Amino acid sequence: MKRIKYSILAVAAALLSAGCGDFLDKEYDATLSSDKVFENPTLTRQFLSNIYTNLPDGLAPFNDAQFTDASRDCMTDNATSYWGLHYYTKIATDSYTAKDHPLLGQWNVNFAGIRKCNTFLKNVKESVVGNADLDGDDNHLYERYRNEAILLRAIFHFDLVCWFGDMLIVAEDENGEPIIFDKDNYEEMNQPRKPAADVLKWIADQCDLVKDELPFRYSDESVNWGRVNGATAYALKSRALLYRASALNNPDNDPSRWTQAAEAAVDFMNVNAQQSIPYALYTGDAANNVCYASSVTNPVYNNEIILSRSIWWTNRIEQVFLPVGFTGSFSAAGRTNPTQNFVDCFEMSNGKRIDENGSGYDEANPYADRDPRLDQLIFHQGSVWGNTNDNESRSIDVRTVGGPDYAASLGGTCTGYYVKKFANNISCKNPINYPHSWTIFRYSEILLNAAEAYCEAGELEKAESYVNEIRRRVGMPDYDGYDKDELLKRIRNERRIELCFEDHRMWDLRRWRAYDGVTAENELVKPRYEQLLNLYGVEVSGTASRPVYTFGPARAAQNGGQIETRVFNIPKNYYFPIPDDDLKKAPKLGQNPGWEVSEN
Repeated sequence: MKRIKYSILAVAAALLSAGCGDFLDKEYDATLSSDKVFENPTLTRQFLSNIYTNLPDGLAPFNDAQFTDASRDCMTDNATSYWGLHYYTKIATDSYTAKDHPLLGQWNVNFAGIRKCNTFLKNVKESVVGNADLDGDDNHLYERYRNEAILLRAIFHFDLVCWFGDMLIVAEDENGEPIIFDKDNYEEMNQPRKPAADVLKWIADQCDLVKDELPFRYSDESVNWGRVNGATAYALKSRALLYRASALNNPDNDPSRWTQAAEAAVDFMNVNAQQSIPYALYTGDAANNVCYASSVTNPVYNNEIILSRSIWWTNRIEQVFLPVGFTGSFSAAGRTNPTQNFVDCFEMSNGKRIDENGSGYDEANPYADRDPRLDQLIFHQGSVWGNTNDNESRSIDVRTVGGPDYAASLGGTCTGYYVKKFANNISCKNPINYPHSWTIFRYSEILLNAAEAYCEAGELEKAESYVNEIRRRVGMPDYDGYDKDELLKRIRNERRIELCFEDHRMWDLRRWRAYDGVTAENELVKPRYEQLLNLYGVEVSGTASRPVYTFGPARAAQNGGQIETRVFNIPKNYYFPIPDDDLKKAPKLGQNPGWEVSEN
């Protein structure tokens, strides 16, 4: 009997196992024969559950303290990494090739996930699983399982398009049989990839197949949290069509694609409104704390989150993000440093940019009277933090001389900032674990998708209505009366703030083709919040009670000199390379432009 085999790299498998919980915590024995698995209802369920370990997981890299324990926003203008060994710095300076690039694991992880899905679809048996008409989440279980696998397969294809662009569609053959590539036989994969826009349309069509067949929400989410549902299908369709309409995949700017993207987002909202418990923006706290509270609230109790990875009980996230001065039996490393570019994109509380006339911005008191999300998402000089139960509460102090939060032996800040989002207020003296879960889809993104698509389609009032829902949650003034170009800039800025450090920024900048025509030299005339390649920070001097702020280029942690200038070569860096070893075995896949490797 041929055994079911997977080609996930050992390292990738170890990282993916970090977020297990609830239904995903049952180990699946991949050495079992297909007959053994699919003749047993428990093993069949475990096989399906195992597919979920291939979902995108932005928390998994935090397990590697040497090379990846920082936000992947460090590959964008939102942040930089204090730790010189992190891969992100060299990626942001285009210093790798298709032979040695360290962040190509998603090629293996996603194709392995697709193979698992197709193996499941080919072998799952209605006679074993059952398909009875039942009350609750197990209604028509065989059909539900199949629809879960179809939707998971679509998610894996979407992730491949984000990383690698044009892609194979590995679904059913001409006879309707699921295609199962033998990864040891590259001849099966040796075929040209399909255009990314076509794959994104196929993904949207796959969502249409299942979006009304799966429960929009499971009735028992304490058990089924993390399983894809109908809402996931609507959300994926919204995102896929938004990406398809964007400049990277829509070079002729076909307006009908923007209309389709807008309609997909509204379709989600219309069906959602019919639910007894709809998804909604988290509003469990006051406006001056609601975004932070949402980022640390267990997703089972957070109706903003549509799909996330299973819950991981850990304090690793706090260790990765918090300022280095918070130490004890637990010590923070704080290696993700938000840039001044990012901090400057937060408006004043009156809705004006910091450089607009009448904004009221004061460089000597730069964090006063700002969009309340700044204090909720970012640690800066004077932010108050620390567990009050153990008398650890104090003001953050990043002064370059005398500031306990500026630098330590294994961490620090080269911009003057740290990430607050996702970090619970842990006691360093008596640390405990907190529930963390990587968000894949949440309701705020649906609103932002609708706002962007309607703006691009020229329906500005509708665009304003959706983005203003997000602004009202934190008490920011409505957008009203902007022309299309200005409103689009504002909507993109809202997206940057709302979805920061959730692995959206690197794909958004690419799909917008934001780097076209940009060089480190020619963007110097722009405000810091519009610059992509030159990174900025703040140096704080003076006393803790009377700090002095000096804004300028971010400083490298190792030598105190100016941090590296980012490089983005076009068209090369709009995608990551196809792994060179796979390309040699399946040359018809074709390499992404600029990543070709010389035979020499």
